[in-house]
Amino acid sequence: MDDNRIMPEAGDEESEPSGIASGNEKSVDSEDAASLKKALADEEEKAEKYLANWQRAQADFINYKRRTEQERGDIVKLANAGLILNLLSVVDDMERALDHVSGNVAGSKWIDGIILIYRKFMAILEANGVSEMKALGGEFDPSFHEAAGHLEGEEGKVVAVLQKGYMLNDKVLRPAKVMVGDGWVAASGDGDVEEK
Repeated sequence: MDDNRIMPEAGDEESEPSGIASGNEKSVDSEDAASLKKALADEEEKAEKYLANWQRAQADFINYKRRTEQERGDIVKLANAGLILNLLSVVDDMERALDHVSGNVAGSKWIDGIILIYRKFMAILEANGVSEMKALGGEFDPSFHEAAGHLEGEEGKVVAVLQKGYMLNDKVLRPAKVMVGDGWVAASGDGDVEEK
């Protein structure tokens, strides 16, 4: 036999710890039950509060991720805005030069090559999200147009474009410089001048 093992003495095998087998179970009184129910309700309330806080934190994190991804995308889209804005002056110069080509060189291969270069340059700009604003004949909108003055024409309408405006991915890159109608309308068929 093992010396470390304690042998039960005679009569101990049938004895159980007091209160379990003898029918003297401790009864839980109503005060203990009420305090346990209150403690359970408090813990359930804490658990619900923790769950709500966790869900709110998770939603905030998802919104943060979405916002930072959108901002990163906007930064990438607008990263070259300064460079493109500087290149628009070159586009303006090329357009002015092509508009003033004299008739004796208009059909030459050299001019045709310049026109092809201009078209390729504009295609590259369009591929990078640059688009020209259509302003002539439309309503004047200070969000898209810069008024340079007034001319005879329908009030509030763009009657002339001095410099084209451009958008970059649905944002104004350069507003169009325009002349706005002042309300004077050109002469009607009988020679009278109309005023609004």
